[in-house]
Amino acid sequence: MSKPRVAILGLGIMGGGMATRLLSAGFPLSVYNRSRERAAKFADAGAFVAASPREAAARSEIVIGMVADDNASRSMWQGVEGALAGAQPGSLLLESSTLSVGWVRELAAAAGQKQCEFLDAPVTGTKPHAAAGELFFMVGGSAAGFARARDVLSVLGREVLHLGPNGSGALIKLINNFVCGVQAASFAEAIALVNGSGLDREKCVAVLASSALASPLIKRMLASLASDDFTPNFPLKLMTKDIGYAINEAAKCGLPLQTAAPALEVFKHAVEQGLGDQDFSAVVKSVRKN
Repeated sequence: MSKPRVAILGLGIMGGGMATRLLSAGFPLSVYNRSRERAAKFADAGAFVAASPREAAARSEIVIGMVADDNASRSMWQGVEGALAGAQPGSLLLESSTLSVGWVRELAAAAGQKQCEFLDAPVTGTKPHAAAGELFFMVGGSAAGFARARDVLSVLGREVLHLGPNGSGALIKLINNFVCGVQAASFAEAIALVNGSGLDREKCVAVLASSALASPLIKRMLASLASDDFTPNFPLKLMTKDIGYAINEAAKCGLPLQTAAPALEVFKHAVEQGLGDQDFSAVVKSVRKN
């Protein structure tokens, strides 16, 4: 059977990796990115570079969005040149960006009015996982839509999990990321305490790397610290955004996230220091002894 025509909207760190993976698997691919220069290498690899989200969607049976935040997602899907305007009835639309639950549900309703199936399908993983097809997709939407999406998502991810109706994937992604943000902020303070106390940093890092707290996230932060390389796999400014979205969603449930709020302040401080475009692990550089 021939593979479905797919569009990737947004060719940043994650979207670019996903596009590369789909091309290597032989999917007919259209791509769109606000900066057309970033799309050039995908054209060389056989993708059609669309002039607008509308054009990309009109050429595709499955449309996948991967952008930074609610505002970018709204701009991509809505309007005369937006993907919703070009999507054909019966198309399968997926939002893999990390977004607020309210906007995801609004987008699902708009897709329904266009007689399209919509899934929120955010991911865990970073740049190398996207390129290698090792993402973890957390999917919200109908069972029928999930079944249609599995063939494509199984190429992009090592695991694809259906969590429930629209908004389910978006919410668990925010929960995942706020916990990661709390971990990262507390680890940044731990390193600051080591540095400020006169302890032998190299030996203390060895202790921390071998202890129960050494999750994959902390190990990644330790690797960035050791190499002094904070090239973004997941930009710090996006972690900041995600913690804020999670706090807002929890407030709607009447639940104050008492660990997330101070972590958000740590990350906001890092953004103010000009670290927003570096990897989230650069938060360790923002915590200093006064």
